[in-house]
Amino acid sequence: MMKGFYNLASGMLSQGRRLDVVANNMTNVSTAGFKAEHYTDRTFDEVMVSRIGNKIKTPYQTMETFQSHILAPDHLYTDFTQSSFEETNLPLDFAINGEGFFAIDTGDGIAYTRAGSFTLDNDHFICLSELGRVLDREGNPIELPTDKIEVDKQGNIFTEDGGYLGSLGVYVFEDNGELERTPYGLFTGEGAQLNEDVVILHKNIERSNVNLVKEMVNMMSTQRALQSAAQMSKIYDEVINRAVNDIGRMQ
Repeated sequence: MMKGFYNLASGMLSQGRRLDVVANNMTNVSTAGFKAEHYTDRTFDEVMVSRIGNKIKTPYQTMETFQSHILAPDHLYTDFTQSSFEETNLPLDFAINGEGFFAIDTGDGIAYTRAGSFTLDNDHFICLSELGRVLDREGNPIELPTDKIEVDKQGNIFTEDGGYLGSLGVYVFEDNGELERTPYGLFTGEGAQLNEDVVILHKNIERSNVNLVKEMVNMMSTQRALQSAAQMSKIYDEVINRAVNDIGRMQ
């Protein structure tokens, strides 16, 4: 009987985490460059118990005599699929067509993003909404005397009369799955390499790759699973209370 409580409790916790991820995706459906997250879980014995006693953890041997339906967090991964582009006609909006990220000097290190909706700070450096300054191909901040600029597909920035001002740096990683998301929606990781074949779309932004319809379906199915688990836990509690009361009357 108690095993059922554990199973239901883990199910409610798991569905609660999944609902948080879905809610965050839906909140950022209009956030430029946002990449959707997806939550996965698996049974506790697959995560932990199946590895007990194995010196080499991968690959591991499954303990066939033990069965558990208790869920445990497995992985929260990011979908880096490129989204569509939206033309804004704003002079400091940029989108990357292909692989790569803009580099941002946050003050606490270098972070990376696909969100190319930039502004100029008080010192006339290109920045990302108070999060940090945008870096060029040499890893230096880009200073602009004006936002009246022209930008070619390689990310080179010029004045209206053709004077060279700098170049946007776009960096790629061998495996995007190794990147870690920060609380501000940026990504951090090691091994960034300059993308020499970058294609920059000026006065455009990349839209969020969140599929709103899919997230709404996920939200409804997750809520139903959470409600079902909560209702079943109440039934378990009533059955146990009746059993305890019946035993008490028999004594």
